[in-house]
Order: sequence, then C-alpha cells, then structure tokens
Amino acid sequence: MTTKEYIDLEEKYGAHNYHPLDVVITKGERVWVYDVEGKKYLDFLSAYSAVNQGHCHPRIINALKTQAEKITLTSRAFRNDQLPLLEKEICELTGYEKILPMNSGAEAVETAIKTARKWGYKIKGIEKDKAEIIVCSNNFHGRTITIVSFSTEEQYRDGFGPFTPGFVVIPYNNIDALINAINKNTVAFLVEPIQGEAGIIIPDDGYLRKAFEVCKDANILFIADEIQTGLGRTGKLFAYEYEEIKPDILIVGKALSGGTYPVSAVLSSKEILGVFKPGDHGSTFGGNPLASAIARESLKVIIEEKLPEKSAELGKYFLDKLKTIKSKHIKEIRGKGLFIGIELLPEAGGARRFCEALKEEGLLCKETHENVIRLAPPLVIKKDEIDWAYERIKKILENLD
Repeated sequence: MTTKEYIDLEEKYGAHNYHPLDVVITKGERVWVYDVEGKKYLDFLSAYSAVNQGHCHPRIINALKTQAEKITLTSRAFRNDQLPLLEKEICELTGYEKILPMNSGAEAVETAIKTARKWGYKIKGIEKDKAEIIVCSNNFHGRTITIVSFSTEEQYRDGFGPFTPGFVVIPYNNIDALINAINKNTVAFLVEPIQGEAGIIIPDDGYLRKAFEVCKDANILFIADEIQTGLGRTGKLFAYEYEEIKPDILIVGKALSGGTYPVSAVLSSKEILGVFKPGDHGSTFGGNPLASAIARESLKVIIEEKLPEKSAELGKYFLDKLKTIKSKHIKEIRGKGLFIGIELLPEAGGARRFCEALKEEGLLCKETHENVIRLAPPLVIKKDEIDWAYERIKKILENLD
C-alpha cells in the first residue's frame, strides 16, 4: 500500500482527534524511522520523549520477547516475579520508598491526584470533600476529564464539561501567586519542572526550589510531573535535580518503557503512599510482569548507557549551534539537555509549515502551541547526526519565506 492509501484509510475510519504530518512510518531503529515508501527520516520527537533510548533498543526488545514467552499478565489479584524487582530497582535508583505502578501517564497523574487528596484527608486532616490542589496555567498533565478540568487550553475543555472541582490555577513561574493561593484546604502543588506542551517553557533558576520550600512551610505536597522531562531528557535523570530538591510525589512514564509498552508510576514515601489500602485504587494491567520486565531493562539502559549525561553534553552542543542561525522568523531558542524549543514570531505563519518543510528534508519534528518547533531526538543520537539535523533546520529557517 502507498502512503496515500494508508492516509485515506485512516481519514475514513479513524476519529479525527489528531493532525499528524503525512508520513506513514513502518519501521524504526535507534534515531531513524522509515516510511512505507522506504524513505528514511531522523526522528526529532521521540514519541514525546517516550523513546529516549531510541527506537526498538535491542536490550529492551529482548526483555520484552523473553518475558512475553513466559507470562504477560496476572493482574494484581496475584503476585508476579517481575514487579518486586522493578519496585526495588526503581526505588533504589530514585531514592523513594514506595512505588505505585500504572500504565499511561494520565493514569499516573490521576493516581497522584487521588494520593494527594487521600493524604490531605487522612494525614493532614482536611475537611471532607474540601481538598484543593494548586496547578499552573498552560499545564499539560493528560486528557482525562479530571485533568482537562484544570487545563487552561480552551480546546482541551470545549464540549467536555461539567468539570471536576478542587483545583486552583495560578501563573507558572510565580512564587507570590503560589503563596497567595494556599489556604487551609490546600493539599498539593502539581507542577511540570519544564512545561513541554506549552512550548518548552523553562522557569527561572530557583523557582522550583522556592516552590518546594513554600510547600514544606505550608505542609502541602510538592508533586513533580516528570513524565516528559524525566529519565534523562533534560540532561539529568530528572529535571528537578537542577534545583537539588526531592518532590514529595514524583510522576514518571513515557521513557520508563523505552517506547515499547505503556508503563507509568507514582513514587513517594511510605507515609504518603501508605494512605492506600486494598481496594482503594488499582489497575488490571498496572504492574504486570511484561511491563515490569520492560521497565527494568529500560531503566538499566538509561543508566548504563549514560543517557542523561549524553543529553546534557549534546544538548548544549546543539543549542549553541542553533543559536547561530540567522532567521527573520525566530523569536527565541531555549532548552535544557535535548529538550529544545524554537519559538517563532507570530508573523512567521505558524510552526507547522516549518515542520512540514523539515519532513521533506528527512527530519521529523512537531509544532506545539502554534508557534514553537519542539526538538527532542532520542538520547542515543550521535554528534554527526545532530550536525546533519542542524544543517536542515538552518536551511529551512533561513530560506523559508
């Protein structure tokens, strides 16, 4: 079948809830993907950072195959021999005491919200059904009804009400707003260390640390959503490490499976995750042996191949090169590690046309918030491949009218 035939099928039978570039990918290896016509592309999105380890990493694929031939699912009605090993290894790696495994990132965010509310009622003593969680404008934590209830993106909310109460929205990167929003019913502050979907928005140095200290002083939980920024993407294992803090609750996902299977988790202390009793919360697939085996190997690849360190080194190299581009379209280039946004001026005509032009050059990336080109290649990328990408980005940004 041709690219057009596949696209026609999807347009006819699929719900139109995405607007993908017109490339039909059939194979991937490391940083490269191939379409059904045999054309080769450099992947500069990494499935929104789910493929930090590269496409079809042989160690992760081998772990998947080996476990799939044994047993894939037991449900949490029974125990399996992979989950306890994952629990031990991820807690030792991150310094947390407990883990609650789920599947998608949105499920993990929902789990963190339930955890914070339950902690507020059982430990802090908030009056029943009064708990409030503070969030930031331009956040992106998923697309469930509860999560879009506190989104400030109108499209994410349009047609989906009534919405879940109990959330207070404040400006991102504003400590005074956080202080003023806290009241007797506040149980948590949920924040992305870097806002990805908003356009790679990086807060001021010290913001996260000050926010963390405010939360400590007020006896509320600091929740870091590192689903996209975590596991090496920003040049450290987790972006919060730049501020030398340790969130009360850490949410992880995406690269936790190396892009092979939905795996997410909430990490916290014995006291906080100890609010759950049997029957309070669960998931048929969460913590299944296949997911656990995959996550174990995915984490080992990140650490043993030093992917956070590579992200830091190559991210700085790439950012420095990008900043030499002279284009009438560029407003700002910003990033940490291999998590980079090129913000275009409003008169540039939107980022999508640049992404479409880059596709024709063999480079796949994605626009976000209309005017930002997001660049986030797999962390296994090599310097000469960054150079290859740079030449094409420079060409398009400098020559496209």
